Order: sequence, then structure tokens, then C-alpha cells
Amino acid sequence: MNEWLKDAINKINADAHRSADTHLIHLTLPAFPNIDIYLKDESTHPTGSLKHRLARSLFLYALCNGKISQDTTIVEASSGSTAVSEAYFAKMIGVPFIAVMPKTTAQSKIKQIEHYGGRCHFVDAVYQMHDESKRLAASLNGYFMDQFTFAERATDWRGNNNIAESIFRQMEQETHSVPHTIVMSPGTGGTSATLGRFIRYKGYDTKLVVVDPEYSVFYESYQSGDHTLVSEKSSRIEGIGRPKVELSFQPDVIDGMIKVPDAASVATMRWLEKIMGRKAGPSTGTNLWGVLKVAKEMQEKRQSGSIVTLMCDSGDRYLDTYYNDTWVSECIGGIKEHLVELEKLDVKQL
Repeated sequence: MNEWLKDAINKINADAHRSADTHLIHLTLPAFPNIDIYLKDESTHPTGSLKHRLARSLFLYALCNGKISQDTTIVEASSGSTAVSEAYFAKMIGVPFIAVMPKTTAQSKIKQIEHYGGRCHFVDAVYQMHDESKRLAASLNGYFMDQFTFAERATDWRGNNNIAESIFRQMEQETHSVPHTIVMSPGTGGTSATLGRFIRYKGYDTKLVVVDPEYSVFYESYQSGDHTLVSEKSSRIEGIGRPKVELSFQPDVIDGMIKVPDAASVATMRWLEKIMGRKAGPSTGTNLWGVLKVAKEMQEKRQSGSIVTLMCDSGDRYLDTYYNDTWVSECIGGIKEHLVELEKLDVKQL
């Protein structure tokens, strides 16, 4: 192994070693007295989201497969948190990074990518991102990171302090130490694949339920078994949902899926802020709405247990969008009906 490659891998591993585990927040719901709900707060990573784990894994995977040298330009198709996190790791090991994104990408995201030394390359529409990333990487003799293909294989799903192992370790002292259900929303599908594989590898009785927003085809593909489905529209919940079935999405490790209305995702995100005093992103709203549906079903069956989901990122990134009433009204629609339903739960944080 050459010295640059050894140093690059060591830098990334050292960054992980310096990082404390993300906190597992316990919520108690008087409406569900025998069911404990937990949020794993991924917003505390150095780049502020769950995608920090993915970016680290993708870089290590590419480095160990001989795809990146000290002169390699990294290209990724992303306008969101993945690009921010990949720019962070590219800067760490001293290689150029380019994020391919639509021209409509929010300035806040562009500034975050540029903060870590990344460059933004714009296309007219979302569907052009993948092909343009491949073309750009080839023209620069660079490497297309391709999160939507490699996310599910870049993470060691058997453990090595991945998110699944972390969840079960943190739950060891809880009343219901083995979760009844883990709820996860798919962007690439890589995290749900890791969770599902780990659950089976360890022999847990935990169910994996995946929640999907509107205009994403993961749910319909799971229900029908058709992996060629394509949507003409893109997801309105940033960070999750895809207009086509990505290679990283692994339906065979999922126990069930729930389709979540976008208005419900935004309402739940807003409602959670009132409980915690902190803002979470819209995908967290999708996750938590799914948790509440699972809790209701458990209650109807007179079951007790725990449910775990993720707080994927901070809501501070969405002040101009999902926390802006005018934007929500124009782009998502009314959320009042869902807020009324949520407020009946009278949630208190422990």
C-alpha cells in the first residue's frame, strides 16, 4: 500500500475514532403507555446528518478498492446532505470534489458544500444528475462515487460500529432492550439494507418497517415486486424518496412499508419541535409518523415494546423551506389536519 493511500485511510478512521456515538433520545407518549419510542440523533455528526456515516463508508470502500488516488477528482450526484458530507471527507484527504446538482438547489446547501472546498456543477433537471456525473467523472479521469449504487455494499452490515450495532448496544439497558420495530426512510436504501441485514445476522425478532414519501416509487415497488417503476415527479421530502428503484434498495430485508403523506411528514416535523425544543428535518417527520402508525397498531393488538427511528438531520437547514409557512403552503399544502391529530397525543420528553 502506498503512503498516500495509507494516510488517507488512517485520517478517515481517526475521524471516526474521535467522534462520540450519536445520542438515543427517549420519548414517552401518554397515548401509548406500554410503548417506548426512541430517536437516534444523527444531526450531531460533524457534517450534521446521517449521511456522514454513508460518506465515510463510501470513501473507505473506494479507497480500499483502489478507485481513489491523490490526484483523483471525486464526483457525486447529490444536492443535499450526502454532498456536504462527501465534500468534508474529500477535503480531509486532499482530493477535489464536485457535486452535480439541479440549478434550483438552495443556496444554503451550495454554501455548505463550498465551505468544505467542494465545487457545484449544475444541470437543468434531477433526472440528468446521474448521467452527467458519469460523464464528468470520465472527462476528468475522476471517480463517480455513485451513492445510489454503492450505499448498501459500502457499509459493513455485520457490525464494526455501524448504525445498527450502535442502536442495539445503546438499547441494552432499556426496559424493552430489543426493539419491537425499527422504522427507517430510504434515500439510497443503504441504511435500511444495513439495518435489515444486521437484524437477521444477529437473530433478533425486531421488525424493519420502511416509510416512503409521496412521488417515491420504493413503496409501490415493494408492494408489486416491480423494480422497473419510474415516477415522473421527484420526492418533495428532501433526502428521501426516489423516482426510480435504486440498486441500493434491498426489499428482501424489509418486513413492511408505509406510505406517508408529505403533509404528515411536515406536520410531524413541526410537532416534534414543540416537544423537544429543537428543529429536525422533514425526513425525521416521515420517520416519526411511521413510528406513530406502528405504535397505534401495537396498542390495538395490546402489545408492549420499543420502537426506534432516526433523527436524520437538523431542521436548521430548512428554515427557508419546511419551516417557512408560505413555502409549505405553496409546495406541500395544508398540514393543519395532521397537526390536530398529533397534538392529541400529549407527548412529553423524558
